[in-house]
This record gives sequence, C-alpha cells and structure tokens, in this order.
Amino acid sequence: MKIQSTLVNSAVGAGLLCLATAAMADIRVMCYQDGNECDVTADLIKRYEAQHPGNKVILDTVPYKTVVEQLPIQLAAGQGPDIARVAEIGGLSKNYIDISGYVKDKKYWEDNFGSTLPWMRNKAGDKGIYGVMSQLTMTGPFVNKTLFEQAKIPLPGPKATWDEWADAARKVAKATQTPSAMAWDRSGHRFGGPAVSYGAKIFDAKGNLVVDDGYKAAVSKFVGWHKDGTMLKDVWGGSGGSSYADTVGEFKNGRVVMILSGSWQINRMQKEIGNAFDWVAVPNPCGPAACSGMPGGAAWVALKTTKSPKEVGQFLDFMAQEANVAEFASRTNNIPAHAGVAKKGVTYPTAGPAAQAALGVFTSGTATLAPAAYALQGYKYNRALMLPTVTRVTQAIVGEISVDEAVNKIGTDMAEAVKQAEK
Repeated sequence: MKIQSTLVNSAVGAGLLCLATAAMADIRVMCYQDGNECDVTADLIKRYEAQHPGNKVILDTVPYKTVVEQLPIQLAAGQGPDIARVAEIGGLSKNYIDISGYVKDKKYWEDNFGSTLPWMRNKAGDKGIYGVMSQLTMTGPFVNKTLFEQAKIPLPGPKATWDEWADAARKVAKATQTPSAMAWDRSGHRFGGPAVSYGAKIFDAKGNLVVDDGYKAAVSKFVGWHKDGTMLKDVWGGSGGSSYADTVGEFKNGRVVMILSGSWQINRMQKEIGNAFDWVAVPNPCGPAACSGMPGGAAWVALKTTKSPKEVGQFLDFMAQEANVAEFASRTNNIPAHAGVAKKGVTYPTAGPAAQAALGVFTSGTATLAPAAYALQGYKYNRALMLPTVTRVTQAIVGEISVDEAVNKIGTDMAEAVKQAEK
C-alpha cells in the first residue's frame, strides 16, 4: 500500500508539474491593427500551436491608443503582456528582452532583418534580437483624384513641392466646395517627414536632438496653412495635449482633398472608401532640403514582463520565417521588412487596382527617405521630440502661443523629456 501511495503521489506530482509547465508556456500577445493584421496573426497562431503542442498563444486585439497610452504604464508597473505589436519601437526598448538564445539561426535574422534590428536595441554595440518587424511602412500623402478631375486641375508631378501641392489642393477645394485642401495626421511622426524636407537636421554634431531653423520653417509653414484655411483645423485643433488623431475619416467623407498619413492605411482605404471616389497615393512632396517621408513600421517585441522567454523566442522565430512573413505581407497589403521576401516580391491578391498602385508608390518611395528620417525613427527617445511637437504646434494653431514660442517650448520640453528618460 505504501508503494502504491508513493506511486500515486508521484503521478499526482508529475501531473501538477506538467500543468505548471503548460501554464508557463502560455504567452499573451497584445496586438493592434490598422486593417486585418491581428486577424491574419490569429491564423498564423493556429498553425504555430499545431506545430508546438502544449504551447498556447493568447491574442488580445486592442485599439492603437491602448498600445500608445496604456502599455507603457503597464510595463512601468512590471506588468503587461509577453509580446506586443508596437509602432513606437525605440521608445520602449528598455522594456525588451533578448531572444537571440532562443532562435534557431541568428545569421538568418541578421541577413534578413539587419536594417531594422538596431531600432529595437537600447544601446550602441548591442547585438541582441529583441523582436521582429511585422512590416515596413512609410508616411506619405493620399489624394482624392476624383475631386481633381471634377475641378479639371492636373495632379502635380512626382517632384512637386509642398507649396505646389497646397496651391493645387486649394484650387480643387474651392472649385468643388470641399471644406479643406489638406490635413496631416495629428502625429509628431507624420510631421517628421516634412520637417526633414524643410531642412531639419534632427540631430546636432554630438548626436543630440535639436530643434533648428529647418524644423522651425516646417512649423511656420504648417501653422500658416491652418491660419489661412488650407488645413482642416479639426484634426490638430480638435484635440489637446499630444493625443493621436488620423485623417482617413475626414478623407473618406470627402471633407479634404489631400491627407498626409501612411502606407499602413492602404487596406483601410480600400475597405472603407470602396467605389465612393478614386484615390491615389502620391510621392512625398519636396521641401528645400529633401522629398522625404518617415520610415516606420510595427514590430512584434519580446517584453521583460514575460515569464516564458523560451516560448516567446520560439513564437517570434516562427513569425520571422520567410513563408510566414510573405503570407502576412500578402494578406495584410503591407511592405515586408524581410530582405529576402522583398527581393522576391509579394503578390497582393486582395488588393484592388488603387491599393496595388499605392503599394507601388510607397515601396518605390523608400528610395527618397532622407538619412535624418531613418535616424529619427531609430532613436530611442524620438517621442521626446514628437510628442511636444503635437502639443505646442496645436497651441500655435489655435492661437494660444506664437510660432516662435511654440518652437522654443518644443526645444525646452524635448530637453527635459530626454533628461528624464536617461535617468
């Protein structure tokens, strides 16, 4: 009886151990989607779980605002998911965990994701793997082509300046009785491309963030367009602080001729605009210094809050495999961040003619991205510049402060934010 009891106890103990091990293998993933990215990820998760019996991946689909505003608070409190899909990649880098010990082939990662892996690293000389880009993106404009045709005004060419686009869009708005000519997403990231195009260096000789004459020129131009009615005031002037707002809702409702948003909106544009009007993506307009947008994208990042680093590494290694990257890009109408997949090309079976053309415009437009734009995107404290830009430029737009005061306050806020972040 004693032996039988021991065997029973051992079996119970082993069963509890298995249950504990299974529980440890459960990983939670926070996901936001601009189109159907989380839906496609859910399908890939089913395949992963079939290949890794006992490993369970729980996908939580949340609004983008939750990732921006709530995730940092969770992480600061030592809580949060195991993996998150984030767009503010460098700013959260202190919260990432190195999974290079859990991937099958580090050389494969370097060969195919080498240009974006540094965006997730927290310090110079770091060779760790902290996540994988789900896709590359680029900021750029969308235009209501139907309104241009109704106004009988030709679209400006590929090297047209911001001033030329503003003039053309104003004429179209007037001729078609459209409320406004232009709108930019309420985002410091979106502002970055035009700022660099107007000559903003972004960094000084020592590598520190700087608000220079080029940045001021972009602020002045942008505020002026709001004052003279070129810009739809509701987008930036309709919110306080540094909160985010996009322009697609206004665009699809025909309230604006041209918006500055980005490639991640293509799927949404196709779905929500449908046949209401013809829309096109156009190359980033030029300023005196460049014709640049901002690079970006979303990354699946491994978080220090995880208690299952091995399983996190295995899942991200799965997501990073060529076939899965290609499927994700193809089904979500996104630009792949995987060098091998990009070289082979991606087919987009669900993309209509407008979406196909837009994907081509954005993909070719990556060649015009300025070095300062890449540098800003990869800088871990880039929000120190981006967030005050939204807050202070909005204050100038609504008349609370002047352009000069806005620029000075952006510089002061930025310096303080970097100081606090470095503590």
